Amino acid sequence: GHEQLLKMMEERMMDVEQKLRLVKRLLQDKVNQLKEQLSKNTKADAMVKDLYVENAQLLKALEMTEQRQKTAERKNYLLEEKIANLNRIVKNLASPSFNS
Repeated sequence: GHEQLLKMMEERMMDVEQKLRLVKRLLQDKVNQLKEQLSKNTKADAMVKDLYVENAQLLKALEMTEQRQKTAERKNYLLEEKIANLNRIVKNLASPSFNS
């Protein structure tokens, strides 16, 4: 009975060791998977930061372009007013000469 008990305990120990090796292998696979995911996340984080910086630069460029457009529109408006005034002056100058 004593030897049979020892043999049973030995078999159970071998079974437990086999299960532990399996669990260790599964855990190692999970660790590798998580390391890979961390690496991907780190790269994605860097890309997001780069895009954030690029977006800020594009917004600044857009702001400057809009400012230039407003300035150009203002100058255009002033030029159109000057042209209208000049046309009025030319018309007024030409009118009396035709009348006389």
